[in-house]
Amino acid sequence: MNKLLTEYQKDGFKLKNHLVMAPMTRSRAIGNLPNDIMVQYYTQRAGAGLIVTEGTAPTPEGLGYARIPGIFSDEQTEAWKKVSAAVHQAGSKIFMQLMHTGRIAHVHNLPPGIRVIGVSDITAGGQMWTDQEGLLPHSEPEALTTSGVVDVIDGFVKAAQNAVKAGFDGIELHNANGYLLEQFLNPNVNTRTDQYGGSIENRSRAVLEIVEKTANAIGKEKVGIRFSPFGTYNDMAAYDRDEVKATYKYLTEKLDEIGIAYIHLSLSPDVDDATLQTMRQHFAGTIILCNGFMPETAEKALGEGIADVIAFGQPFLANPDLVTRIEAGAPLNTPDYDTFYTPGETGYIDYPTLILADQ
Repeated sequence: MNKLLTEYQKDGFKLKNHLVMAPMTRSRAIGNLPNDIMVQYYTQRAGAGLIVTEGTAPTPEGLGYARIPGIFSDEQTEAWKKVSAAVHQAGSKIFMQLMHTGRIAHVHNLPPGIRVIGVSDITAGGQMWTDQEGLLPHSEPEALTTSGVVDVIDGFVKAAQNAVKAGFDGIELHNANGYLLEQFLNPNVNTRTDQYGGSIENRSRAVLEIVEKTANAIGKEKVGIRFSPFGTYNDMAAYDRDEVKATYKYLTEKLDEIGIAYIHLSLSPDVDDATLQTMRQHFAGTIILCNGFMPETAEKALGEGIADVIAFGQPFLANPDLVTRIEAGAPLNTPDYDTFYTPGETGYIDYPTLILADQ
C-alpha cells in the first residue's frame, strides 16, 4: 500500500491517512443516547484518518430506526462528547453524520406523540424492524407543509451546532440511500407543488438551503455531504438517467460554490464513470468514494484520479485494527451479519485485533 496509508491534505482538510471509516447504523444507542460501548467502538477504530459516525437524527422525527442516536437534546449532546474526545485522543478526526430517515420509519421507533414525516405522503415499500413487534411495514408518512420543510432545515442547522458543541470536527449530511434529503431529489417520491418540488432546482432546494445555512452556522470547512447517484435503496424508484446526471451536476456546482469540505459518494452498481467524472470536474474539494472497497481496490481507485480518499464500511466493522492489518498485510476478520443491529457488545466491540488473532 503506497498512497492509502500516507497523510492526506487538501485545502486545509488534513487527515493522518487516506482511510475513512464509513457511517454504519449499528443500533446500540439505547434510549437514543450514546453510551460507553459506543465510545469503545469508535475508539477501537480510530486508526482511520476520518471517522464518520452512524446516522444520527437531527430531530425526533428523524429517529426512524430502533436504537439509533440523536443530537437534538442537551443530554445527547453531552453524551457524544465522550466519543469525540476519545477519537481525538487517538489522533483522528470525526464527523457526525446527520440522518433524517423521513418515510423510512415506523412510529414504534419514534418518541411518543411524534409522527412519521415525508417529502410527500407516499408510503415506502418494505418493512422496518421494531423492538415491540418485530418487522412491520413502514408507517404512512405525513407530507411536510412548506413551513414544515423550513422547520426540518432549521433542525439540521441546530443539530450541526450541537455536534460542534459536542466536540466534532464537522458534520456529514446524509443525502443518500433513500432517506429524507434524497427523497426531495427523486421525482417518484417528491410530488410537491411548492418551491421544494417540480424542477431539478426546486427538488434540490431543501438540501442546498441546509448546506448553506449550516456552513454559515459552523463553517463551510466543517460540512460534508453523502450522495448515492442512481441508488434505489429504500424504495427509491429509478428515474430518467439524464435527469439524474443533471441533478448531481447541478448539486455539485452549487456545493463547490459554497465551498464545503467534501462530497462522499456511495457507489451503486448503476453509477457510470461519466457521472463521477462530471462531479470530479465541478467540485474542487475532497471526494470520498465508498462501497465494496478492499485495500487493494482502494489503492487502485486512489490512482485513478476521482477519489481523494476511500471509505471502508464492513472492513472497519469487523476489523477495529484495519489500518494495522493493512500495514502488516494481514488477513481480515469476516463480519458477523447476524449482529449488525442487535443490542449489546457481541459483534460490536468484541472483534479480535491482530495481536489477539496471532495468539
